[in-house]
Amino acid sequence: MRFRPGSSGHAHPGVPGSRRAGGRWAATAGAVVMVALSLAGIAVAGVFAGSPAARAAPAAQATHAAQAAPAAQATHAAQAAPVTRPRLRTSCRHVAHIGDSTSVDLTAAGGDITDPAQQLPARYADVGVRHLLLDASGGRSIAEEMPGQVNGYNVALNWWNQGYRGCWVFALGTNDAANVSAGSNVGMMARIQQMMSVAHGEPVMWVNTVTELNSGPWSEANEQAWDNTLVQALAMYPNMRIFDWAGVAQPGWFLPDGIHYNPVGCAARARAIADALARAFPRHGHSDGQIVH
Repeated sequence: MRFRPGSSGHAHPGVPGSRRAGGRWAATAGAVVMVALSLAGIAVAGVFAGSPAARAAPAAQATHAAQAAPAAQATHAAQAAPVTRPRLRTSCRHVAHIGDSTSVDLTAAGGDITDPAQQLPARYADVGVRHLLLDASGGRSIAEEMPGQVNGYNVALNWWNQGYRGCWVFALGTNDAANVSAGSNVGMMARIQQMMSVAHGEPVMWVNTVTELNSGPWSEANEQAWDNTLVQALAMYPNMRIFDWAGVAQPGWFLPDGIHYNPVGCAARARAIADALARAFPRHGHSDGQIVH
């Protein structure tokens, strides 16, 4: 594997991009998702509990139903009702998410999650995000670029220069670990520092990485080395949190390629990332630590 390292380099065509049938990798710059959404109106009927449709029943009907139910039935229903946890909410109203193919797969364009309510934008809205910038590209890394692609650093830099201010989610590193293993002269810590420099102290949540491969550039050993470097970087950045996705991902969620996720895994990943953001930067109080589980 050979490529030109650096922010203007080109990754080797073997860098995994968007998932294809049979677990084959396609490193195409065409697997790109760019979204700028105002999510304030996304909570529509059928998407979230407590939607406007659920609240639309006339008060008179509700009162009549309550009066008609025998007290014994009402008591039984109250006892049988499941206990639900309060909805997680984040202080991050504005979020910029930059990712690779494992983020493409969480969007409508990725096609792996057919229910819009389970896709990443809706999950972010569910925890209180109201304005979302999302740029995901198959095969993306922080430093290298494939033809027609913008690397993670330059996506973030462009948004900052255009005036974006808010929280950041970096779902990057899978391909960076592989590129470093293959001989890039841009090391792991240098890549992390490059991305963190763009945030200028704004809140950052970094999603760590995991694969099921025993060998090769994308081996789990290389991904673990990346994750360990992320943990080392925490000492330099009090504004940084790590979501320990590697500790959450289940073997049954992976595709045969050992890198990407099946529809069940994609749906779980979308929800887990949004919920982790609410734990990393909660609406009230503080996170329990810099590593979010």
